[in-house]
Amino acid sequence: MSEKQQFRLGLVGYGEIGSTLGKGLREAGLQQIFCYDKYAFDGPYADLIQSRAKAAGVTLVKSNKELADAAELIFSVTPGSASLESADAFAPVLDGRHTFLDFASATPKVKYGVAERLARTGATLGDGSIMGTPKHGYSMHMMSSGPAGQRVVDLLVPWGMSIAFAGEKLGTASGIKILRSVLIKGIEALIDETLLAARSYGLDETVLASASKTLTRPFMDTVESLTPSGVIHAKRRTEEVEMAAEAVEDAGIEPLMARATAARLRWKDSLGLKEHFKGVVPENYKIAIDAIVARTQAGAKAAE
Repeated sequence: MSEKQQFRLGLVGYGEIGSTLGKGLREAGLQQIFCYDKYAFDGPYADLIQSRAKAAGVTLVKSNKELADAAELIFSVTPGSASLESADAFAPVLDGRHTFLDFASATPKVKYGVAERLARTGATLGDGSIMGTPKHGYSMHMMSSGPAGQRVVDLLVPWGMSIAFAGEKLGTASGIKILRSVLIKGIEALIDETLLAARSYGLDETVLASASKTLTRPFMDTVESLTPSGVIHAKRRTEEVEMAAEAVEDAGIEPLMARATAARLRWKDSLGLKEHFKGVVPENYKIAIDAIVARTQAGAKAAE
């Protein structure tokens, strides 16, 4: 691990993530932290932002240029929807002195767009993703990638942050986060739909207890159980989920997630994978996914 070294850190955004990082790093001993948040001096949360920054000892600045003048490593934690706009604003003020990483939750395509907008500045660029939660403080787990990915690890991990380098290819860290969100946020939405419907039947605690028995096993055990068997039993599972959607609808809840699940399973059944595997469950999830990919690509070529 690299040794601690003082440097000038710039934060873009001082919301939940930015303020957690600013407070934690200042308490860890990093002396110079600056932040630009366009709502810091004018907006409904200006007082909150200013009070948080003052309590932490973080210096608020009033423009992208002021932040670029003050900081050498710039760590952007704006919402992903603001990444490109933020990059446009920083393009005129960054130069070869700077290291700039966008840690917003966004697609690799967005991060490529950020890099394109900043390519002529001479700054060392990278992207990152926040995998943990602010409940864990400034040491919430993160990932970084791209040309600046290792540098941010070397500078911030010695101060107590948890950042893992995901590779030299820009967009790797962001891709891991955003695709993982399909699963994690999908689980959240599925839990919501299940509990809303189960509550109307007076079965929420019972349903949770039953599901817990299945889901307490290691996650990869669940993957290796559902994905290989799914290519064989997609039709039966589609029918079951369609009935589940009816039960949700009978409870007065629109079965958005149940219908989407049925549609995905129905599509999988349409690939003819049960016949492909002659009714025998493949050995692991990779074999199952490879077969799905092959059938999908073959179908796309046939449609051309």
